[in-house]
Formats: sequence, C-alpha cells, structure tokens
Amino acid sequence: MALKKSDLYSSLWSSADELRGSMDASQYKDYVLTLLFVKYVSDQAKADKSALIYVPEDGSFDYLISLKGKPDVGEKVNIAVRRLAEENDLLGVINNANFDDPAKLGSGKELQDKVSNLIGIFQDMDFTGSKAEGDDLLGDAYEYLMRHFATQSGKSKGQFYTPAEVSRVMAQLLQIPANTPKSTTVYDPTCGSGSLLIKVADAAPNGLTIYGQENDNATWALARMNMILHGNETHDLRQGNTLANPKFTYNGNLQTFDYLVANPPFSHKTWRNGFDFSFGRFDGFDTPPDKNGDYAFLLHMVKSLRPRGKGVVVLPHGVLFRGNSEAKIRTELIKRGYIKAIIGLPANLFFGTGIPACLIVLDKEDAQARTGIFMIDASTGFAKDGPKNRLRPRDMHKIVDAFTSGKEISRYSRMVPVSEIADPKNDYNLNIPRYIDSSEPEDIQDLHAHMLGGIPNRDLDALQPYWDAFPSLRSELFVPLRDGYSESKVEPSDIKSTITGSSEYQAFDHDTTNTVQQWWASKRGLLEKIESNTKPNDVIHDISEALLEAFRRRPLIDEYGVYEKLMSYWNDVMHDDVSLIVSQGWTQAVQPRAARTWKDKNNKPKHEDAHIVTGARATAKRWVMDLIPPEYVIARFFPEERAELERLAAEQEASNQAVEAYAEEHAVEEGLLWEAVEDDKITKAMATARLRIAKREGAEADELQALQHVIKLYESDAAAKNAVKEATAELEAQALAQYSKLTIDDIQTLVIDDKWGGTIRARIGAEVTALGQALVARLRELANRYDRTAGELDTEAEKLGARVAEHLAAMGVKA
Repeated sequence: MALKKSDLYSSLWSSADELRGSMDASQYKDYVLTLLFVKYVSDQAKADKSALIYVPEDGSFDYLISLKGKPDVGEKVNIAVRRLAEENDLLGVINNANFDDPAKLGSGKELQDKVSNLIGIFQDMDFTGSKAEGDDLLGDAYEYLMRHFATQSGKSKGQFYTPAEVSRVMAQLLQIPANTPKSTTVYDPTCGSGSLLIKVADAAPNGLTIYGQENDNATWALARMNMILHGNETHDLRQGNTLANPKFTYNGNLQTFDYLVANPPFSHKTWRNGFDFSFGRFDGFDTPPDKNGDYAFLLHMVKSLRPRGKGVVVLPHGVLFRGNSEAKIRTELIKRGYIKAIIGLPANLFFGTGIPACLIVLDKEDAQARTGIFMIDASTGFAKDGPKNRLRPRDMHKIVDAFTSGKEISRYSRMVPVSEIADPKNDYNLNIPRYIDSSEPEDIQDLHAHMLGGIPNRDLDALQPYWDAFPSLRSELFVPLRDGYSESKVEPSDIKSTITGSSEYQAFDHDTTNTVQQWWASKRGLLEKIESNTKPNDVIHDISEALLEAFRRRPLIDEYGVYEKLMSYWNDVMHDDVSLIVSQGWTQAVQPRAARTWKDKNNKPKHEDAHIVTGARATAKRWVMDLIPPEYVIARFFPEERAELERLAAEQEASNQAVEAYAEEHAVEEGLLWEAVEDDKITKAMATARLRIAKREGAEADELQALQHVIKLYESDAAAKNAVKEATAELEAQALAQYSKLTIDDIQTLVIDDKWGGTIRARIGAEVTALGQALVARLRELANRYDRTAGELDTEAEKLGARVAEHLAAMGVKA
C-alpha cells in the first residue's frame, strides 16, 4: 500500500516510542530520520534507476531487513548506512546515529530487539509512489517528533524549527513570478533543517538555486537529507557560524542573492563571539547591542541581498520597538526604504520559545521611492495545538491576500505612511498596536437603556453585516422607541424562530447551498481526472481558490471561514485520499485490504483499526477500506437493509431499556427482585438461580412472577442483540462483496459526491448555522439585558421586601 502521511506520523511516533526513556528528546529524531531516509531513497531507487541517490545492495533497506533479529544487528546497520553514505558523498550527514550504542539503546538482547523493531516499523512503508509535491516530508517528520517530545526534554537545544505554516506564508510573501528561472538564487543564513528553503523553492514553478548555512552540525546534516528527499539537486548548504565565519563570500565581500528567508536564533546573547567585522555588514548603521544579536542577523541579511533583492525574516517583536542602538538601526532601515511590510504573528508559534514574533518583509527594489510600510496584525488568528499555537489555512491565506492586495482591513491591516512613523510621537517605533487597534470593541452597558428601557441603536448598528444580508429583518424584530433606542417586537424566546423563519434568512441559506453545489459541480471534472501524474497540491489549490472566489461575493459569510472548512478536511482526509488515487488508480485504491499487524515494544501483536472484521479469534480477517469506508457503500447500494438494521437496533435499544427500567423499579431493597441481587446488580443468571430457590422455598407469587418476567425481558434483549449482530454481519458481508463489483462511475460517485462532496457541504452548512446562532445569541443577550428598567426592578424589590416583612410579622418577628 502507498504511504499516507497520517500513517507516516503514527509510525514515527511508534518508532520514537521504542527509544523512550534512554535518551534526550533532541536525539530521538536521529535514529528515526536515518531509517526514514534509507527507506525512502531505497524505494525511490527501485522505482527509478536514475534516482539522485545510488543505493548499493549492502546499503539498502532490504539489506537492513535481512539483519533483523541478528545478535550484531546494531553494528551491521551502522556499516550499511556508512556504505550508503560513502557511495553518495554523505559521510557525516546520514551516518551520525549509532545503532550499536549500549548507552542509548541498551545492550545484548535489548539492543537487538529495539533495532530490529525499528526496522520492522519502516518495513511495510512504501515510498515508491511518493512524490515531493511540495510536502516537506523530512521537515514535517522532524517537527512532528519535536512537538511530541519537547515537553519531555525540558531543553530547547537552541533549535528553533520554523513551523510549516509560517514557512509557507514566508514563501508566498516573496511573490516570486511564475516565469522565474531556476538559476535565480535563494539564501537562508540560518537554515536549520532546510524547511524554509524548500518551501520557497516549491513556490517557484521552475525551482530555485538554493544556498544555506547552518551552525549546528547535526541540524546541517538534517538539512542535507531534507534537500535530497525533495530532489533539490541545485543546493549548496555549508556548515559554520554565519556571523563569525560566513561561508558565502566573493573577493572579500559577502555573496549576494535574489531572495532571502531566515528564522535566526532569537535575541542571541553571544553573537559577538568571533564576529568578523571585515565584511562591512554594519556600514552606515549603529553596531547592535552586545547581548542581543537580532539586528546583527538582520543587517547580515540586508547586506546579502542584491540591489533588487527581496527577503522575509522572522524576528522577535522586540526589534520593532526596542531603543538605543537598535532604535538607530531601525530608523536608518526605514529611511532607506528597505522595509516593505511587517506582520505581527500570534505568540507561542515556535518550538523552544513562547515569545511573540513578527515577519519583516525586506525589498531593495525602488526602496528610495517607498513612502509607507504595510502592516498586518495577525496576532489573533490561530488555533490551539497542544501546548503550542498554530496558523490555520484561513489565517495563512488572509495574511497573504492582505499583503498582495495592500488592502486596508479594519482592525487587521493598513498602509502606514513613513511620515506617520517618523512623527515625533512615534519616533520610528514600529510597534504594530501604535498603528492598528486589533482589539474587539467593548460591550458597553448603556445607563440610559437601563433607566428608561429600550435597546441602544449603537448595539444594533454593530450587527450591520447581518442587516445587509437580511435587509428587512431588523424592522421585523425592532421598532423605534425614542432617539437612539429601539424596542423589540418579539419575545426573547421567539427571536430564533423569527430569524430562521424569515424569507430572507431562508433565501440566504438556499443561495449558500446553491453556491457550494455550483462550485463543486464546476470542479467535478478536475477531480474525475485525478491520475498518476496529478499533483495533489495543484488539485487543492485549484478547488480552494475557486471556493474563495465564489464566496468573496457573498454577504455576511466569511470566505476564509468557508475556506477553512475545506482545508481542514483536505488536511485530515482528502489529501490522503487523492495521494492514494494518484499512487494506485481509482479501481485499485478502493479495494479492501488486510489490516496491518505489528509487534509492540513488548513483542505483543498489535492490529490496525479495521472497518469490517469477519470470522472470530484465530480465523478473524480484518478489512480496511482506505478510500471508501463501508458506510458509503451501504448507504448507496443497500438502503433497505440498512433501514432494517436500524429498526432492529431500535428494537434492541427498547428491549435493553425495558430490562433496565424493570430492574431499577424492583431490584431494590424490599423490591420483588431484591433476593436475586448480588453486589448491587442483577443478571439473567442471578434471576434464574433465585427462581429455582424461590420455587423450592414456596416464595410468594408476586416474586415468582417478577423473576419470570425479568428473565423473559433478558431473553428478549439477548434475542434482539443477536438479531442485530446477525444483520450487521450479513450487511457487512454484502458491502464487502460489493467492492469488487464497483465500476469507475460507481467509485467516483461514492468518493466525489457522497464522501468528499457530502462532507464539505455539511461543514459549510454548519458555518451558516453558526452565523444564525451567533445573531440569535447576541439579540437575546441585548433583549434580556435591557428587558426591565431600573425603576421596574426597584418596584419589584419593594414588593418582595413587603412580602418578606409580612411573613416575618406572621412569625412574630419584628422588622
């Protein structure tokens, strides 16, 4: 079976779990990623004899499989990986993990089992059909491991991996023209695992020529592997300290590049150690402070850009507003026009640090003519992802759209004139909140409304997007009361029915459904044509951009919210589905397969979750349907059988409730079934045993009847359960047999219309429902808030006080 990314991640987790407890989190990745690399290049070499990496027989993954279970497996794996490294000039790159290290892997049988099991985890993976397709396979794997293990390590190791979502945004912000030749250069002076460079190269249709430098040797090796996995032959990655010993120089000057991306170490305190001042990186600027290297890296980047070069840099928010020498550097950069845009990111995005960061877009082209800096406050657009935050697809697209259009969006983005930045009140301070107030408007309590009644028009005016979508609805709900205030025409309990029952709301709902159906119908042909040469990323780009465009013209509904519904489904399910079809074709991808089995770290068998299990115990067969789960086949081909099963299930639920209700009434102390109860519970066996004794003892007729009745209820319940079990098995058998009969039209209807289309329609429909619910909730809140005036509340309080006084007097208590 072709590999799904979700399978890769779960296998990586299993691999790392085998090594738990014996080494630091920063070392987990070395073993797992080495085996991932060997397996990947071995499969690629099988599929393509002209593959970038030559794989010798005694350096292949098949050879590693032959070593499983041998006493010297660790030593032999080291030798095999070294052979692969020697054949491809990768010594010191892929052979850094020691598979024969007793300090990390244990000794004797423990090491033998661990290394053998690690090989076994990768053994069933199939990378022959895998394409780079813009996915940072190794980088994503690295990030996945770090995300899962960072909390256990307690050490950042100084490695700040750039999350894939941030990397993609940075690549898009460069706005690389589609016809850019591959000879165009991109440079990352602190390249880490190389993920940023890969994302930028992927954003250029013809690719780019890649340059990068990384100080940490192990991370540099990871970056080299990453480039090979993605087929980036034209790369030059060098190891060393960029500030102390820049590796890319020409005639004593820094080499310059067309594009630049970087995520340097935040606020590096020892940047001056060995710093080489001979390259003029600070010419015309102040020297950065001794204990903070942010501007040292930034000025290195400015110097490394060609006269028309463009770059995007991640830096901590402090660079925008810190004073002293940094303020002078910032002022000079602004005056030279090098800063094109600033994007404030959410806090806690990056591994190893929780501090908020920003993206600084550099552009030397026409810099002297630049009269403003475009600012975006994207700090509130994110999703929680465990202990970290993560940019969602909607957040990423909104940032890029705002930047490319230069559009002013309330509380989000605007072009800030340099004259405003240079004003003495701002004094070249670039702190984004000075220029964009992204805070939500305060929900103000209106004293006049509390005193005199009515709902402030100010609060109703704030709902204008709804009134634009439903022009008559406001007048259906409210009438003017006095200047600045309105009165509700309906009770709070009737607000929902008034809104959802209005013709405009129903028309809006209907039009939204039509918009989705027309969009999906327009892309059905594209989806039908998915075949072996299809690039999944091209597919989702085409259909998602069309969806955005379809909803840009729609009132009220946020096009980015709709886009997120599609993209989250793509990331969770549809990407794997499309990759499977690309790899195997429609007909083969749909066929049931046997569930995978493996052994855990205790050598116990584990089974993949199955959709259908036939047989029992030793003879059981577990079936997995990757592309079309059986419920879709059943719904389309066996609707009557499904209805009958649902009827039987309802009967079984009713019989079960009858047992529980009868037992709840009579299996209590002094109840008719109490003598059959043991440990506060009753079963059929207990009731049967008690009935025999009761008959012998000549118990009262009521108890005998109750016991006989509850036994019949248990028997009815058991029969109902058995009927459901048999019907389920029969229906699953019919569904299983149906897969081999499916035509290509059947398959595409099930996948494109029922599975993908049905899910996406339901998710977008939920977005419309949520909008209606938000309006209802807000109007009810306002109605309840100003329902009674302060005078009415005082009068009611006086009445209640008088009643309390009467009761106290009746009790003989003096007030």
